[in-house]
Amino acid sequence: MPEQVCISLDAMGGDHAPDMVVAGAEIALKRLPHLTFLMYGDEARLRPLLAASSQLEAVTQIRHASQEVTMDDKPSVALRQRRDSSMRLAINAVKDGEAQGVISAGNTGALMAMAKFVLKTVKGIDRPAIATYMPTQRGETVMLDLGANVECDENNLVQFALMGEVFARTLFGLERPSVGILNVGIEELKGNESVKKAAAILRAIDLPIRFEGFVEGDDLAKGTVDVIVTDGFTGNVALKTAEGTARLLVHFLRETFQSSFAAKIGYLLARRSLQRFRDRMDPRRYNGAMLLGLNGIAVKSHGGTDALGFSNAIGVCHDLIANRLNDSIKKELASFEEAMSRTDLEDEILPMAGNAD
Repeated sequence: MPEQVCISLDAMGGDHAPDMVVAGAEIALKRLPHLTFLMYGDEARLRPLLAASSQLEAVTQIRHASQEVTMDDKPSVALRQRRDSSMRLAINAVKDGEAQGVISAGNTGALMAMAKFVLKTVKGIDRPAIATYMPTQRGETVMLDLGANVECDENNLVQFALMGEVFARTLFGLERPSVGILNVGIEELKGNESVKKAAAILRAIDLPIRFEGFVEGDDLAKGTVDVIVTDGFTGNVALKTAEGTARLLVHFLRETFQSSFAAKIGYLLARRSLQRFRDRMDPRRYNGAMLLGLNGIAVKSHGGTDALGFSNAIGVCHDLIANRLNDSIKKELASFEEAMSRTDLEDEILPMAGNAD
């Protein structure tokens, strides 16, 4: 029998909470019957929802929270004034050892601020990063950071590469995921100082990481590498652009198949293939972004998702817990520190990167 896994849920986070959270937990439980939940939120609203599912009710503890974090709350305000919120209490459960991971579909900035304050960062990580995966021509690709860190130096990017490689190994079961840094070109001379220095470090250190150099924007869809590393500003823009392009493509297809009687007949003939296309592009399938670099598993669900999407975020959280993601990250960081001690970056690598122009 699989080992029991307890996950704390911010039941009030998200556009359709708490109904969506409860329904998502019920779906996840059918696939992963060894799950248990600590559900934080308004008990008066949660109790009747849980009562509708005896199976879920049997493995869930409701923990009343008198406050909620709103989407309009600034991270600093949420951190100071929402100490009894469903989000904060759900994170506290991980710190206190009551739960092995936490999931919220609430305010991303507040979640990152609270999680970083409560759980702290893993030794060797300066800043946590938001990582998720997306569909490509070859399967799936992990990308980070997606908005937690607008400006990053070379050390941050190297740390993201190490964590992203472990994340891809854990999530996809790959033995040696390939890693690339997002840049304005693949040539070594291109890019700002941070990306050039980060690439120089990753090329020089003696680690089993499979670094492929620079990748460009169109490599996201190609699946050129398994892990794409970038700063939070660029990563967030790239992610939102990809999501918008996917919605535009679906819109054009719908518009095309409604354009004439013959097109509608064509739709009926191709309906099964179009359903497979829709399933592959469904954002709910890829819901669940990990806050990498914290002393605890924290997963951010999309705020507008439904029960199916939230259940997939629970699945991501479970897999990261079951495969001991943080233990692997700590091991990778220890190997990196050892490799760095054997590499003379100041005399060889950094001047080379800095004078590349």
